[in-house]
Amino acid sequence: MTAKAWNEPVGGTPRGTLVVLPGRGETAASYGRFGARMSADAYRVRLATVDLDDLDATRAEIEKLLADESLPDPKVLVGADSGATLAATLLDEVAADAAVIVGLALPDSVGVDGWDAEVDARTACPVHRKVIGEDADFGRGALSDPLPWTSTAIPASEKPVLALHGTADPVTPAASAAASYAGARNARVRLVDGGRHDVLNDLSHRSVAATIVLFLESLRLGPDLPDVVSASLKGQDA
Repeated sequence: MTAKAWNEPVGGTPRGTLVVLPGRGETAASYGRFGARMSADAYRVRLATVDLDDLDATRAEIEKLLADESLPDPKVLVGADSGATLAATLLDEVAADAAVIVGLALPDSVGVDGWDAEVDARTACPVHRKVIGEDADFGRGALSDPLPWTSTAIPASEKPVLALHGTADPVTPAASAAASYAGARNARVRLVDGGRHDVLNDLSHRSVAATIVLFLESLRLGPDLPDVVSASLKGQDA
């Protein structure tokens, strides 16, 4: 059975919980590498089941995970594609401390025609291309499925948000994604050079993971995201 939960190494102290909201077509297999990597840094990872045709049931499952007292704070929604849009939409409505939004999907995002084009749109990473290509449960053609939202605006939130988007994303152009964050008051937007739609699993997945860890470590210090690593001593020029 494919894992849907990843824990910190035995004997380690958990540093927080990531509630992952997968995107269109994705399965638990799509998150094996990400879950293992984040858990190695002592963040517990839980994969939620997302049904775009039943957002009430989806929200109930997310709220149950966030309310689980056995899972340590801070609790962060991590969404990709439609899961990213869902995370942004729910952030102020549920008991999450922050969100990581990856490869945002918008109502005017572009669909793709054919499996080869879909794989190319998702990732250039040969390892991940093999993972999804060999996953019999992966939703082929899902990137053309309609979304249950009509607005391209992301709800403004005071909670911390890390938005990651590829500059070569053919599904949601980076400029469209960036414009949708205009009202977000506490968002850090980071563009992944040459990244495609799934930057969690693209060629720069290590740098993306490191960026997420830095965000999470800052979040542990406070919602204003104080720097853990800075360019100079406080009050002094570099």
